[in-house]
Amino acid sequence: MYVLIGGAGLVGLSLAQKLVELGHTVAVIDIDPTACRYAREQVGAMAFEGSAVSTEVLLEAGIRKASSLAAVLRSDALNLAMVTLAKHYGVPHILSRMRHPDFAEPLRLAGANHIISTVELSVSTMVNAIEYPQVESMMHFEQGQIEVLKLSIPNNCYVVGRSVAEIAQDSRFPTGSLIIGYQPHPHENLMIPNGSTVLEPDSTVLIVTKPGCLHQVIDFIEGCNS
Repeated sequence: MYVLIGGAGLVGLSLAQKLVELGHTVAVIDIDPTACRYAREQVGAMAFEGSAVSTEVLLEAGIRKASSLAAVLRSDALNLAMVTLAKHYGVPHILSRMRHPDFAEPLRLAGANHIISTVELSVSTMVNAIEYPQVESMMHFEQGQIEVLKLSIPNNCYVVGRSVAEIAQDSRFPTGSLIIGYQPHPHENLMIPNGSTVLEPDSTVLIVTKPGCLHQVIDFIEGCNS
């Protein structure tokens, strides 16, 4: 996949690094020659020096062949301009970073398929880390309407030795919640469980649920056998 990234700051370069590691062809655009040189020499991406909202630079960087474009420039206004140009040149998948919520609707109307609010994401991550310290990680989907949490299974908790089907049928397990991933051991691969999968102590589960059910899910999973 050919991915074009506007902005070679910390986010842009980190994103480029991850995508290169995954085997994608990545091109970065930035006005800073030092950042461009770093992208080439240290990240392994192509880099084009110039403005990411210049049609000349965008065409030189191959925007017409890009499968995805990420606008992570220093201001929302510049990201909006880049998203608009990406839509104009037919990029099928457009992402944009957003700092101020006032830009959410303009970015969407301009053609952004995904809008990532850096402030909201950071605050939400910190709030969850404070409220749910036992949760290893949490992801939000559909503007926070769905949560996916990664949770360890303590040795003596209620669900140890029970199958996914038994858990799903338990009246105390919140309705609409679902175990979608299972890792028997930290050194083993994550798998998609079926109804007969039995949860072992010190394993890890991925659970999809609604925000209002988070406490119930955690209390249920961590409940001790008596």
